[in-house]
Amino acid sequence: MSFLFDTNIFLEVLLGQEKKKICKELLSANIENLYMSDFSLHSIGVILLKQKKPKVFEEFLSDILKYSTIVSLPKDKYNEVTRISQKFNLDFDDSYQTVIAQEFNLRIATMDRDFNKVVNIIQVDII
Repeated sequence: MSFLFDTNIFLEVLLGQEKKKICKELLSANIENLYMSDFSLHSIGVILLKQKKPKVFEEFLSDILKYSTIVSLPKDKYNEVTRISQKFNLDFDDSYQTVIAQEFNLRIATMDRDFNKVVNIIQVDII
């Protein structure tokens, strides 16, 4: 099964945080089945540019766009984001990632423990 990598996995590497090594290894091990939501891509851009790191974002784009499949939610699935949010008490981004994972039959790789709430409807690997 292919992985949908949550935003926090990429940011951990890009910002050189505590779990950088394990996240980088996970990404490298799954380079041929790497999926990212458009939401994650945009969020990473917002964060890196806000932190005045345009070069880091450009390098990230150069690397990630070669190896990943960027997935977007079909228009008719946005109501499902609201339903998932209310049913599992998740914020927008976690609900969006959950619906993306369902739609494209992907397993989520994340460091966000909120995804424990949806393990009965999608596969989740928490780092």
